[in-house]
Amino acid sequence: MPTHPTPARAKSSRPTAKDERGMHGASRLPGLRIDHYNLLVPDPDGEGFLGDRASQTAFRELLETARQHHRTGKDPFGKTPSTELGKKEIDLVLVGGDPDAAHLVHLAVEEYARRLVHVVQVFLAQPQWKGVEKIVLGGGFPDHEAGGLATRRAVCLLEHADVDVSLHPLRHDADEGGLLGWVPLLPRTHRDRAAFLAVDVGGTNIRCGIVEHRLGKHPDGGKARVLEVLKWRHADDAPSRNEAVIRLAAMLNGLTAQARTRGIDLAPFVGVACPGQVEADGTLSHGAQNLPGDWEQPFKLPEALAAHLDPIDGNPPQVVLHNDAVVQGLSEHRRMRKTRRWAVLTIGTGLGNASYSNR
Repeated sequence: MPTHPTPARAKSSRPTAKDERGMHGASRLPGLRIDHYNLLVPDPDGEGFLGDRASQTAFRELLETARQHHRTGKDPFGKTPSTELGKKEIDLVLVGGDPDAAHLVHLAVEEYARRLVHVVQVFLAQPQWKGVEKIVLGGGFPDHEAGGLATRRAVCLLEHADVDVSLHPLRHDADEGGLLGWVPLLPRTHRDRAAFLAVDVGGTNIRCGIVEHRLGKHPDGGKARVLEVLKWRHADDAPSRNEAVIRLAAMLNGLTAQARTRGIDLAPFVGVACPGQVEADGTLSHGAQNLPGDWEQPFKLPEALAAHLDPIDGNPPQVVLHNDAVVQGLSEHRRMRKTRRWAVLTIGTGLGNASYSNR
């Protein structure tokens, strides 16, 4: 059962119990139920949670361990700590780079794949993931050479272990997944417009985009596309919460102006995906520790953001909040529509997760 509270029974002016589109942290959509997200399994061997073992941060720690204990002679990566190595720098050694560096990355890849398989097996044993048949792998890590190699290795290990589940990397760029996943969540009242604004807030970057839903031609949302994107690496600036909200609003207002200039029929709607447990009142009860400033209760991001947004066609934009893993998983809803139960793991700074049922 979901850990987030079930919203109060809808009044006549709100969506029915089977259609919560337009509500913060919605769990019931037409033909689909978001069963659970933010599954937290304590790590039996240490502090924190088991999912932390399969994050991109964990991979960096494994690479650092390999550099300290398995190399011979001079460190091929030099003095730069593994946490500060660029993704391209790591990937390049796998495609014709230094063989000693490639050996160290392969050691980290193998151990990471084993950890990912263990996390999957433990999650599948939890009641919230019972019956999951397919798992979408999202986040930025699988998009890179080392991450792709690690996840492909995990697929092989799961097959050898006779685990009855299959892993499926996102069919589109992970950066777009956190925006495209808002299409199934778009309220009926805004679907007569061609496009809307979406935001993906992570521990390192904030991305905003104009999403063309194309639901008139493709009702399942599988042909939606991102028309424009703005990105801010907020981790480099270390902004306060208020500074982050104002900068985010400025990005969205810029996209609104672009849409107006290009003649894009934009709906007065903004979907915001971010880490954490989203409550029905638009607050985050926990899990927002990687965001700039204190975003948890009683702070209400939708209200704070809406106060700085320009009207769209004279209407104040509706701002709706949901969990980032949920939204990224929903970007693959079309491919999973014939699967009874499925889930998503987003491998980034942390490990996001969500599970779904098609109804």
